[in-house]
Amino acid sequence: MALTDLKIRNAKPTDKQQKLFDERGLYLLVTPAGGKWWRLKYRFGGKEKSLSMGVYPDIGLKQARERRDAARKLLANGIDPSIDRKVQKAATTERAANSFEAVAREWFAKQSPGWAQSHADKVIGRLENDVFPWLGGRPIADITAPEVLAVLRRVETRGALDTAHRVHQNCGQVFRYAIATGRAERDVSGDLRGALPAARHTHFASVTEPSEVAALLRALDGFQGTFVVQCALRLAPLLFVRPGELRTAEWAQFDLDKAQWRYTVSKTKTEHLVPLAKQAVAILRELHALTGLRKYVFPGRDVKKPMSGAAINAALRRMGYDTRTEITGHGFRAMARTILHEHLRFPGEVIEHQLAHKVPDALGTAYNRTKFIVDRTAMMQAWADYLDALKAGVQVVPIGMSGVA
Repeated sequence: MALTDLKIRNAKPTDKQQKLFDERGLYLLVTPAGGKWWRLKYRFGGKEKSLSMGVYPDIGLKQARERRDAARKLLANGIDPSIDRKVQKAATTERAANSFEAVAREWFAKQSPGWAQSHADKVIGRLENDVFPWLGGRPIADITAPEVLAVLRRVETRGALDTAHRVHQNCGQVFRYAIATGRAERDVSGDLRGALPAARHTHFASVTEPSEVAALLRALDGFQGTFVVQCALRLAPLLFVRPGELRTAEWAQFDLDKAQWRYTVSKTKTEHLVPLAKQAVAILRELHALTGLRKYVFPGRDVKKPMSGAAINAALRRMGYDTRTEITGHGFRAMARTILHEHLRFPGEVIEHQLAHKVPDALGTAYNRTKFIVDRTAMMQAWADYLDALKAGVQVVPIGMSGVA
């Protein structure tokens, strides 16, 4: 007799396994522990076999019969349903291993050790927020150009055109890695060249007029936040290094007696030397009393980690500055570059070396951390004196290497 839902529900476990048969080889195995397992009894190649069809009540009688019928169709076509299930499972596992997300994370793991942490965070953030939710589970070899374009359009429509271009670039890198590792045959993102409007690249917002700089410096001194962030704000214009390099500075890199800071430039992976003006040394000595026993000069809420990358810009916004149009943490570099050259008349190559930019010379573009060190030391002190004079409202005369009058 065929099984019924009532008979299945009422089946009680005994001290031995029970087999409650339905039709055409389907039966329910009731274990002494109370489990109820669907099984299909069949013959293939002259041997009797059993195939699991699921667990009751997750799989009801109707669905179990549907699975039985599908298995029997395979048998009718000369296919062992047990072998077919193993093949399908292997294919599913392979598809999961070759999904866009799996390949992308593998690519990221290979590439990111050579990147600055801030860059790595941005790349994985774009993939996790803008790509994986829609393409992550798809086999990378099956993804089409229109699918990638749909992802890019979602980013573009929220007004983040530059991010859309970067997502496009990252997708292309993942596809090319998939090709190199035998998981895809072509980079479909290449079909989308020109599909997005050109991004307008703008410079970081900065203040470069001396009168505006004076007001900014006075605002920095009046910042009412934590002492750590206040010191970072006061040092940012004095040192004009990249924001990520400032916030991750470590005490072990400083020699305050020699007034020097040595660290590895995040962008070029080259060693850099920053001569410290006496004003910078004074701020650092004051801060050392608070954080000197820590690894980082500017520790965050978790003192084992550096200050947040958003802290400087957040502080500027608290002081009323628009970080899109007026000044950003990165804008202190443009401030120094402009004023040192146009107002204090320092040579461009000296400034560029202090900015840790690669400067072409007879030996190529290799950066020399000690080049112009005497001039750079004089320039950094003159710059600090100039900023003090601006802040105090003193008239500053551009007389070149001697600095302030």
